[in-house]
Amino acid sequence: MELKKNPRANVGRNSSLFFAVGLNVMLLLTYLGLEHKTYEKEAVKIDLLMLEDQIDEDIPITVIDVLPPPPPPQQQVVTEVITIVEDVEEIEETVIQSTEIGQDDTIDEREVGIEEVEVIEVEEDVEVPFAVIEKVPRFPGCTGNNAELKACFERKIQEHLQKNFRYPAAAAELDISGKVYVFFLIDKTGTVTNVKSRGPAQILEAEAERIINLLPKMEPGRQRDMNVGVPYSIPINFRLERN
Repeated sequence: MELKKNPRANVGRNSSLFFAVGLNVMLLLTYLGLEHKTYEKEAVKIDLLMLEDQIDEDIPITVIDVLPPPPPPQQQVVTEVITIVEDVEEIEETVIQSTEIGQDDTIDEREVGIEEVEVIEVEEDVEVPFAVIEKVPRFPGCTGNNAELKACFERKIQEHLQKNFRYPAAAAELDISGKVYVFFLIDKTGTVTNVKSRGPAQILEAEAERIINLLPKMEPGRQRDMNVGVPYSIPINFRLERN
């Protein structure tokens, strides 16, 4: 004999659904409990203010005695005595003439002669590079054409450097060496001027300028039959020889 079971009588058939609904309800209640906000309410005490009948007080009237202002001081009346003086001296009127020129005024035209104009000649310092000058500066003892004078000039400069070269003792102690570039100008009188240098140390630059300042006076360079300044530059190598 088979047992017949009514599916509606099964209590646990919807247990999972009830569990999920109950869990959601509990989560909702927990969320509402956590998010619920409360505010402190201050106790307000309300009292009734009972006003009694106001008592009218009679305020006495105070009279202030105000002294009258003092009378103004008596003003002294000054009488002006007019003395009539007879005109004895005659005054000459000074007429101030205007320096402005009007339309009706004539202007004196003056002719200026050429002999009255003073012409001042301004000498310009012209500088021509050593490589393109028509006649290079002549070093004492050099002769020949322009090419020979140029080669002799460079040779004499090298001899002058070798003759007057002196390594600075302070630079040798500090182990300072390097190449110094010296720039100078042979002006239109043949004098060496504007000596400048650029190198690794000031000690070497000072020594290089000292050597160049010892150059003798030369015959100035010429360009278009006119004495001109000639700039020149040369490197001086300061090198320590180690044994």
